[in-house]
Amino acid sequence: MDNKKVWFVTGASKGLGLTLVKQLLKSGHTVAATSRNKASLSQSVGVDTAQFLPLEIDLANDSDVAQGLRETIATFGRINVVVNNAGYGIGGSIEELTDQETRDSFDINVFGTLNVIRHVLPYLRAQRSGHIINIASIAGIAGATGWSVYAAAKAAVIALTEILATDVREFGLHATVVAPGAFRTGFLSSDSLVLAQHTIEAYTAIRSTHDRYLQMDGAQTGDPTKAVAVLMQIADEANPPIHLLLGSDAYQRANQKLDFLRQTFQEQEQRTTSTDFEQATP
Repeated sequence: MDNKKVWFVTGASKGLGLTLVKQLLKSGHTVAATSRNKASLSQSVGVDTAQFLPLEIDLANDSDVAQGLRETIATFGRINVVVNNAGYGIGGSIEELTDQETRDSFDINVFGTLNVIRHVLPYLRAQRSGHIINIASIAGIAGATGWSVYAAAKAAVIALTEILATDVREFGLHATVVAPGAFRTGFLSSDSLVLAQHTIEAYTAIRSTHDRYLQMDGAQTGDPTKAVAVLMQIADEANPPIHLLLGSDAYQRANQKLDFLRQTFQEQEQRTTSTDFEQATP
């Protein structure tokens, strides 16, 4: 049985996306991949084959995304798996980050994902098959000091994917949100990370946290090649998970957050339930 698929991967010129595209092509799959710079993308992937379609797309531009998907369908006839991988980190307090810095982050991390989903769903619904994989972050479940806007953006991706999975189930479609921990993908380099340009001296804890994270670059516990293998694996499953953590650090942080929430909710149970209407006495 031929299980080769057509994949549509965003943010493919570096990091996890690039590793995924290379492995997909090596395994005989067909790939349409996006980047802001088509030439750079082609050079990074390093192959010239009819099975690879590089696309220059501004994911924040709705019409740009629609055109890219039309071109993919016109070239390959179908799309089986969509991986919304494009995104970048942004650090700083809410006070330090400007409105533009914050909106730019949401444009790629959230609205770019929404644009792709909006325009790919008509094709997937018509096929009655397809799998959308959204790459979030453990920060969307258990954020860290100094990364509030990033945590908010990734939490949005997690929440929208949860409901997307139920919304499209009747069409035979699947949705999975992946929350990786720290992987050696260059994510902590200046190419993939934005820090507030205008810092405030009083935020000493944030500066300390940022320094610690930046020192992790190249020493993260996660292996991107193994992560890609897992993504390819779930794309072949009849009933893929809605939630998937990647990395032992992500697993630990998520469970610590679950314990914290459970304890907090239970401690406040009496106060929480006290707001219900009282049942009338017969």
